[in-house]
Amino acid sequence: MAFDKALQSFEPVLGLETHVELGTESKMFCGCATGFGEPPNTQVCPTCLAFPGALPVANEAAIEATIRIGLALNCSIAEWCRFARKNYFYPDMPKNYQISQYDEPLCSDGYLDVEVGGRTFRVEIERVHLEEDTGKSTHVGGATGRIHGADYSIVDYNRAGIPLVEIVTKPITGTGELAPEVAKAYGIELREIMRSLGVSDVRMDQGSMRFDVNVSLNKPGEPWGTRTETKNVNSFRSVERSVRGEIERQAYLLSEGGKITQETRHFHEDTGTTTPGRSKEEAQDYRYFPDPDLVPIAPDVAWVESLRASLPELPRVKRLRLREEWGVSEHDMESMTNAGAVDLVEATIAAGAPAADARKWWMGELARRANESGTALADLAITPADVARVTELVASGALNDKLARAALEGILAGEGTADEVVAKRGLQIADEGELAGIIEQVLADNADAAEKVRSGKVAAVGALVGAVMKLSRGKADAGRARELILEKLGVS
Repeated sequence: MAFDKALQSFEPVLGLETHVELGTESKMFCGCATGFGEPPNTQVCPTCLAFPGALPVANEAAIEATIRIGLALNCSIAEWCRFARKNYFYPDMPKNYQISQYDEPLCSDGYLDVEVGGRTFRVEIERVHLEEDTGKSTHVGGATGRIHGADYSIVDYNRAGIPLVEIVTKPITGTGELAPEVAKAYGIELREIMRSLGVSDVRMDQGSMRFDVNVSLNKPGEPWGTRTETKNVNSFRSVERSVRGEIERQAYLLSEGGKITQETRHFHEDTGTTTPGRSKEEAQDYRYFPDPDLVPIAPDVAWVESLRASLPELPRVKRLRLREEWGVSEHDMESMTNAGAVDLVEATIAAGAPAADARKWWMGELARRANESGTALADLAITPADVARVTELVASGALNDKLARAALEGILAGEGTADEVVAKRGLQIADEGELAGIIEQVLADNADAAEKVRSGKVAAVGALVGAVMKLSRGKADAGRARELILEKLGVS
């Protein structure tokens, strides 16, 4: 059913579960390294492989990071809590249980405000708890990359035991037709908070931030409907599309007299649709019980308050301040946030660039190149200082926009600093003497066009300027060339 039509009959209720791998140097319960992309099964030890007799020890840095996340999300911090064993078998869980938190999370009852469409939506946080990540299974053969139809599976335990924070919202209501955008905005705001706290690289392409998206529909005034849970959604665009797609799918089924099955679902990037995973008609019995090998956590109140006092300026507050300082619209700031450009623009301004120029290059040429290469803006091989130097060269008249783009291209290609690229590529704009000589040549070669300008047809000067730009290989300043041509032809 079309999205607009679905919202005429049904109200959506959302829920989001976000998993964030913490950027600690060692794993949650052992001293193994946590670097991404290392050879399989090289960052393991008897503890994270669950050898008999190997005992876990909690990572203090992970506990501190989780408390800071909870404080940033306006949560209450438990004065006493403990870890539990969540018992289930998967080949990527060496112990056959996961150390997690059950009925006693470290952080609870918080909220996060997000702005969408000129409105503020308060997303209430049910809990923020700390656990360990699983290993990574790869299913080889078959068409889907899933276990069904695969020829065999291999397991990499490097990820098993990495500290993992799970942030669970309460049901999100009242979003109406903005439900997909609210889900996306919430995810983006969470990412910005994690970045500002410095607790995770939140690389969605590497799985260090991923979402489970819950959606249900009900008719106005009726009880909430049966929910589905779309698992492991790994981009903000996919969060938005999965919500939209589930609303359309569920609305069609309900309008046809069908029934929604409580189940997990898989999102397909190519089609924007979901397919069934496993049924969750009944609550899974994970046989939780307190882990006997780990002591309870009892954060000292004074320590928690010192962490609260040390929190950085949070993204929403910072954006409001920067909007005023930079004189940009809410839409422009939202675009920069979505692109991950706010900190880059700020650093470029701090390096000496005007605010408008910093935004122009990061949100224009550099954003285009990032999109083309499938790279995050912050991961481009260029620094804010590089961009600031390019803007300085443009402001001085040494480069025009075309040459500036070539300079940025050279920096991205690893050819050196802005000044080194300009020198190596010969990008310096033509000086007045060189430009005068080029204009003389162009006027001699285009006598008819020159005569038209002399006779009052000033629009014809465009062809002459174009010829100057061509002869100078783009190094001339087009505006200055036009001025000199008109001056030479005696046209005011």
